[in-house]
Amino acid sequence: MDSQEQNLTTAELAGRPMGSQPPQRAPFGGSPQSDEVAEGTPLLSPQEVDDLRTQWYSIQGSFVDEPRKAVEQADNLVAVAMKRLAETFADERSKLEAQWDREGSASTEDLRIAMQRYRSFFNRLLVV
Repeated sequence: MDSQEQNLTTAELAGRPMGSQPPQRAPFGGSPQSDEVAEGTPLLSPQEVDDLRTQWYSIQGSFVDEPRKAVEQADNLVAVAMKRLAETFADERSKLEAQWDREGSASTEDLRIAMQRYRSFFNRLLVV
């Protein structure tokens, strides 16, 4: 990991400049269990995964008759899946940031819960 990666923030990855306000969310205060998504929860819904798999099988099945077109479609489908994952990531990180980035007003308990949620989200990212 180079030095630039070590100092990277999720705001930068999501394309929002550092210091700009996250989207307005309801005030933080629910229990960790009610607000947290389980670590084993996929980043895409089961319906999205099924749709992507169905498209993949269709593309794969067309390879014999039109290999070039199938490869182009596969490339497009991978790009669509990556874009959807990036959108999911940006939404999740905005929710997380909204919990702790309140101009220094977050309590230690708020920060502890935010850290637990980052850990959960991080572990979800690792299974992608």
